[in-house]
Amino acid sequence: MEEQAIILTHEPSTEIARLVSEATPDLVFLLTDETTERLCRPLLADCDALCDAVSIVIGATDVHKNLDTLADVWRQLGTGGGSRHSLMVCLGGGMVTDLGGFAASTFKRGIRYINVPTTLLAMVDAAVGGKTGINFNGLKNEIGVFRKSVAVVIDSRFLRTLDAPNLCSGYAEMIKHGLISHEAHWAELLRFDLSQPDYAELQRLVAQSIGVKEHIVEVDPLEHGIRKALNVGHTVGHAFESLALAESRPVLHGYAVAWGMVSELYLSCTKVGFPKDKMRQTVDYIRTHYGTFVFDCDHYERLYDYMTHDKKNVGGIVNFTLLADIGDIRLDQTATKEEIFAMLDFFRETMN
Repeated sequence: MEEQAIILTHEPSTEIARLVSEATPDLVFLLTDETTERLCRPLLADCDALCDAVSIVIGATDVHKNLDTLADVWRQLGTGGGSRHSLMVCLGGGMVTDLGGFAASTFKRGIRYINVPTTLLAMVDAAVGGKTGINFNGLKNEIGVFRKSVAVVIDSRFLRTLDAPNLCSGYAEMIKHGLISHEAHWAELLRFDLSQPDYAELQRLVAQSIGVKEHIVEVDPLEHGIRKALNVGHTVGHAFESLALAESRPVLHGYAVAWGMVSELYLSCTKVGFPKDKMRQTVDYIRTHYGTFVFDCDHYERLYDYMTHDKKNVGGIVNFTLLADIGDIRLDQTATKEEIFAMLDFFRETMN
């Protein structure tokens, strides 16, 4: 997989202008959603490289991360005169970088793109690593390709445009990176005050978090092995997310991942010996900052069905990435239906 430059800066306009100049595209397209067009594009008003860009604005939130929106972006790339020599700048959160990256990767069999993530979730997860895609048939990220952007331009000033729930959503992925890296990083993440964030400290933690993901992606770009470590919390989290979407009560991705980590840490304890005290510390932090996801035993079969459709599975057997300790990753772990139902019992008893 091609290289992806990660650029942490407080001068994003300068960096974007440099990258566009080096790419020498025939046309530049700027993809935003309705929210980032209003709140974040003004922060790049001084970027000459984007002044003449063809603007594509899509609907905000994950409900628009679908085939209809993707087709609309393809259509606007075509009617806007896009060619294989064009470049797209994706300015937004994970939905914009996922869908925009997929649109760019498939239009004319692939044009170059730059990610400028504006949410914490996109900075530490969605915009980095080359995964692109859309939701399809009621399932998260069901259709997509691996293809890295030319660069990811990160400026923590964009985080000041976020409300508290979206900041928390991104921070969940950082907690995951702490769990799969080392105890010191995990501990400092649990000490961070999300209710009154220190943005300078957060920028430092973001850099560390990106470093964790970058190292894993470099070793395993196409998720044949250790990259599966990045799926901690996601098997159950995606099931929660899919159920919430199906019941018209969508939840932010990071919240679903946080609740998924609660569930999967329980499995880690019972199946591979993750320390109970560290599980409790992590669960307490998540319960305090993320609340809970409400469901009852009548939802168990449906949640299990969502888990069986997870992309990591082989032969319909639900596959988890579990932890024997902080940084002690156990890939390709399975659980019976009874064990999964017991895990859901634990979640409801502990989080409610």
